[in-house]
Amino acid sequence: MHIGNITINGCAALAPMAGVTDPAFRTLCTEFGAAYTVGEMVSAKGIVYHSEKSLELLLTPDKTHPSAVQLFGNEPDTMAQAARIAMQYRPDVIDINMGCPAPKIVNNGCGSALMKDPDLCGRLVRAVKEAVPVPVTVKIRKGWDNRCINAVMVAQICEANGADAVTVHGRTREQQYMPPADWEIIRQVKKAVSVPVIGNGDITDAASAARMLEQTGCDMVMIGRGALGNPWLFSEINRLLEHDRPSLPVSPAERVAVLLRHIRMMCDDKGEAAAMREARKHAAWYFKGMKGAAALRQQCNTLATYADLVNLCRTAYENISLADRS
Repeated sequence: MHIGNITINGCAALAPMAGVTDPAFRTLCTEFGAAYTVGEMVSAKGIVYHSEKSLELLLTPDKTHPSAVQLFGNEPDTMAQAARIAMQYRPDVIDINMGCPAPKIVNNGCGSALMKDPDLCGRLVRAVKEAVPVPVTVKIRKGWDNRCINAVMVAQICEANGADAVTVHGRTREQQYMPPADWEIIRQVKKAVSVPVIGNGDITDAASAARMLEQTGCDMVMIGRGALGNPWLFSEINRLLEHDRPSLPVSPAERVAVLLRHIRMMCDDKGEAAAMREARKHAAWYFKGMKGAAALRQQCNTLATYADLVNLCRTAYENISLADRS
């Protein structure tokens, strides 16, 4: 598929997730077959005010192209200025967040709160589109709540103002992430616009990715929570779609080895202290479903150094060996 003049060779993308889709995780998912990645959302105001933390979120690893920087904000001029600054970090695409449901985002009129003001959505797209030479996309939700289901209208307005693609998450802001995603709204958006549509919501395995593509006609699927502790999901999707064959289960030993490499990359990028605080949740996701997972995940909360993780992984290996002998 193509987003503007950017070619994407594949059908599965990594969704932006705050505190998760850092350079290390994006690199790992790309290696396992993600065709396109979107970084953590970044405050447009933070960029314009030269916040060091915001600027760090714009870093785009060479191995992850094509990739996007995702901005959030509700002021067209500020968004345009932030997009111009973001171009110094060589993103292939600028994505505008119109779907984040977090209270601290929507209470400031950003994220999914924008779904209540379709005209503002259009102005934001137009401002960013006129500011940068790369494609501009949007990520929206089904709507704000059950009384305001307007994904089709918002998508059409964004397209009319220059959006090169639209990602649709099949839940309203009110629904957060709990009920099953409504894939029908993704189908309706795909039917209503001429730009590529990326479907998002409840992609947990290769089979569900294939079903979304078939049921909605979307051009690509975007995986968020399904990839947590499971970067192999992208290779499994690619294998099923390209060869019509399921993948073999990932062994516990491989799961532990990739976990160690993932956190090592994080330590190299951020320093051990900061990386290990974030590593606790990643390790818990990787251990899910393994022998002795409950005890392993409880110990994840105490990880403070990379050596702690190595020791915990030794325990996991011992559990694996015991399971094999039994």
